[in-house]
Amino acid sequence: MSALLDVILPVFLVIGAGWAAAWRGLLPEPYVDGLMKFAQNFALPCLLFTAISRLDLGAEFHPALLGSFYGGAVAGFLAGLLGARLIFRRPWEDSVAIGFSCLFSNSLLLGLPITERAYGPDALEANVAIIAIHAPFCYGVGITVMEVIRNRGARLASLPPKVLKAMFSNALILGIALGFAVNLTGAPVPGPVSDALDLMVRAALPAALFGLGGVLYRYRPEGDVATIAMICAVSLVLHPAVVWGLGTLAGLDRDAFRSAVLTAAMAPGVNTYLFANMYGVARRVSASGVLIGTAVSLGTVWVWLALLP
Repeated sequence: MSALLDVILPVFLVIGAGWAAAWRGLLPEPYVDGLMKFAQNFALPCLLFTAISRLDLGAEFHPALLGSFYGGAVAGFLAGLLGARLIFRRPWEDSVAIGFSCLFSNSLLLGLPITERAYGPDALEANVAIIAIHAPFCYGVGITVMEVIRNRGARLASLPPKVLKAMFSNALILGIALGFAVNLTGAPVPGPVSDALDLMVRAALPAALFGLGGVLYRYRPEGDVATIAMICAVSLVLHPAVVWGLGTLAGLDRDAFRSAVLTAAMAPGVNTYLFANMYGVARRVSASGVLIGTAVSLGTVWVWLALLP
């Protein structure tokens, strides 16, 4: 038990330090926003670019890994969407945003550091393969479904430009795309540039985790308690359980299986609130899902770590 807590607690202590700093006024909102902009628009894209540019694409991007993880993600999205609509009678637009909360696990800010602390840096290749298409896949699903619902009766030909514009306005996706470009072309990265990128990479996760704590402070628990509970149950239990089943059927090797299940077991990411805010729907529920899901995941991630081989 103590070994598992040694893996999880440091990550949540950094988040908690950011939360406490914001609570005590030591990290005002403009500073939190600046820190998160640095992390999400600069440091984390550098991390993704560096990881993907050096990744063995043939070895890591195999259908069993991606099919298992994203099969579970789609199951979570459908459970959240239909649960919000059929059980809680939310409007369709709200239901899509709630489904997105169940789809988009915090693969980057929580999944990477927890996997690294649990199994070491060499265990992250499958995580990076998942993360490489995580934002494009999730935004592609969420935006497409939302635009179909909002433009009932409109021509389907008008949807792809909207989806692509929303996706490629995201710095994380640009970092991913550039990493693939360097990897596939074999273009060399000059030594000083590579060293500068490594400096940014070392700052990425600590800055993002501390900033995440500050962001979570402003998300007071509000909204429908039952709906928030559903988001937490789908994100923290159903998604990883489906990935566990699919990964077992697909015969994933131990390292890929661990990465897929752990990544699926992470709480909803801040992007779920950003998605809801972009469309102006279900913002309170999405924000509360991030906050409460992150707190509850301290216990659920411990359980998944204990169960994993």
